Amino acid sequence: MVRVKEVIVVEGRYDQNTLRQVVDADVVCTEGFGIFRDIERQALLRRLAEKRGLIVLTDSDGAGEVIRGFLSGIVDPKYVKHAFIPDVLGKEKRKSSPSREGKLGVEGMKPEVILRALRAAGATMDERAAPPANRLTPAALYALGLSGGADSAARRRRLQKALGLPERMSSKQLLTALNCLVGPEELASVLAAIE
Repeated sequence: MVRVKEVIVVEGRYDQNTLRQVVDADVVCTEGFGIFRDIERQALLRRLAEKRGLIVLTDSDGAGEVIRGFLSGIVDPKYVKHAFIPDVLGKEKRKSSPSREGKLGVEGMKPEVILRALRAAGATMDERAAPPANRLTPAALYALGLSGGADSAARRRRLQKALGLPERMSSKQLLTALNCLVGPEELASVLAAIE
């Protein structure tokens, strides 16, 4: 699997699932138009951009272009690369009918199309790279009491507040943010401070 250094920004969780089957990368969702009013998520995207760089990969329809334009306005352009999928008519398998414009989104693209789009955007790729050392896993979140426990949601909220992360994040979203922004030592220090 190809490793991508930059954080890839997509519209929704189905796009995120598709990307995770094609590349080894940190993928963050805008939650569609929800990004427009989510100040915390906007701040997170700016932090991720400064730390690792962003690749914006939205659908080729009008909504995707509006989201792409918005992201271009809130994140310093020197940290952003844009990947574009082609216009392909059709509907995704999970949907009963095509989108309003009748085009496939990121989730409906073939792996080779996604890889071609990322390469054309200038993604930093390594086809032989091993996963970075010290990456947190879902099991590590569980062991740290951040998922699966009686008080885990409250612990996650305290950690998110201490790190300046969005309040409404799932444990999977938190895992992505932690792997992008903090090392194990910093995480341990913050967890000790909030206890």
